[in-house]
Amino acid sequence: MARLSPVLKPATPVTVSHAKGLDVYGDDGQRYLDFTAGIGVTSTGHCHPWVVDAIAYQASRLIHGQYVTVRHRPLLDLCDRLGQVLPAELQSLFFANSGSEAMESALRLARQATRRPNVIVFHGGFHGRTVGAASMTTSSPRFRTGHAPLMAGVHIAPFPSAYRYGWSEDEATRFALQELDFLLATVTAPEDTAALIVEPVLGEGGFIPATAAFMQGLRERADRHGFLLVVDEVQTGFGRTGRFWGHQHFGVEPDILVAAKGMTSGLPLSVMATSERLMSAAPAGSQGGTYGGNAVACAAALATLDVIADEELVANASLQGLRLAEGLMEIAEEHEVVGDIRGLGLMLGWEFSSPDGRPDPEKALRVQQEAIAQGLLVQIGGPLRNVLRLLPALIVEEAQVDQAVSALSRALASATGLSRTGMTKERA
Repeated sequence: MARLSPVLKPATPVTVSHAKGLDVYGDDGQRYLDFTAGIGVTSTGHCHPWVVDAIAYQASRLIHGQYVTVRHRPLLDLCDRLGQVLPAELQSLFFANSGSEAMESALRLARQATRRPNVIVFHGGFHGRTVGAASMTTSSPRFRTGHAPLMAGVHIAPFPSAYRYGWSEDEATRFALQELDFLLATVTAPEDTAALIVEPVLGEGGFIPATAAFMQGLRERADRHGFLLVVDEVQTGFGRTGRFWGHQHFGVEPDILVAAKGMTSGLPLSVMATSERLMSAAPAGSQGGTYGGNAVACAAALATLDVIADEELVANASLQGLRLAEGLMEIAEEHEVVGDIRGLGLMLGWEFSSPDGRPDPEKALRVQQEAIAQGLLVQIGGPLRNVLRLLPALIVEEAQVDQAVSALSRALASATGLSRTGMTKERA
C-alpha cells in the first residue's frame, strides 16, 4: 500500500475532517484552535465564504488557462488589484505556484538585469527547497544536507539577531552592516554582486524582525553599489505583520518583491513584482510555467484581497498581534521562563532558553505538544528548533487570542511542572 514519504515529519497528530475560521476539527471530532494557518497561508481563515464562493464560481467557468497560451479575466483583474497595494514602482508581475519558484525567478532576473553573478543572503533566511532557493537558505542544514553541490555565487552575511548575540538591536545592526561591508571588501566585490536578498522578518529562522537601520542600510548600499534589493515577502506579505507588506515597517522599498502564502487563503499562487525596466531585462521566453496564474487561484486571490480590505484585517493583525504578544509576556513573567518573545503583527515567536542561556528545544517541543493537548495548534521553528511559532489567521478575535494565551499558560505549566498558581487569566 502506498504511503506518504517517511521524511515528512508532521508537527501535530491531527487528521483534519473539516475547518472553519480558526477552528479545525479532527476526524475524531476533536476541535482545535489553529494558530498555524497552514504556515501563514489561510490568511482569511479556513473556508471563508467569499473565498469559497469565488473558487466555486470560477471552477464552473474555467479551471485552467495556461497564461502564455491564453489570458483570462481573473489573472488580468488580479494584476490590477495587486497594482493598488504594491509599491508604485513595482507594477510588472510574474506569477508562479510557490514561494520557491518565485524566488528562483527573482534570482534569475537579478542576474539578468545586472549581468552580475553573485548574490548575498543573510543568516537564518529561508527562501525555499528548490536548488537555487535552497542554495540561498541558511535557516537549517536540513534543507541542504545531502544535496550538494548547490548553486555557486551565494554569499552569506549576518542578520541583526540581537537575542542570539546577546546585544542590543543597535549593536546587532551595526555588526551586521559592518560584516556586510567586509564581505563586499573581501569575498564578493560590488561589481560582481547582483542583489541582496532578505526577509523583513526571518520566518523559518525564528521570527526575528529586521531593524529599520539594517533595512535602510541595505537600501543605501544597493543604491551606492548598483545592485538590487530583493525582499522575500512570502510569509510577511498580505497583512501578516500588521502592515500590508513587511518592508513597510522599515521605510524602504525593494527593487524586487516576492510574495505567496497568504495571497489566496489556501491555493498555490506566488508573484514576483518589479519595475517594467527590470522585468524587460529578462530574455523573451525565459519566464513561464504550466500552472502559474491559475484561474481558480487568481479568483481566490481576488476574494482574499476583498476580505482583507472589507474586514480591515491588516489593522486587526496589528491590534491582535499586540494583544497576543502582551499575553505571551505575561506568561513568561509569571512562570519566570527564560527566552525571547518577538515578532510583528500576527507573526510572533517565543524562543525558549535554559537559565545559562543555551537554546532549549526540548522545552519548546514539550510546550508545543502540551498545547495540542489543550486544543491549540502551534508549530516549532528556528534554526535550533527552540521557537514556538504563532501564526493565526488575520481574522483572529480577542476571545481567540485570550483562549490561545490561556492554553499556552496551561501547556507551559504542564510541560515544566511549574505551579499553576498565579497562572495568566483571561484579560478584559
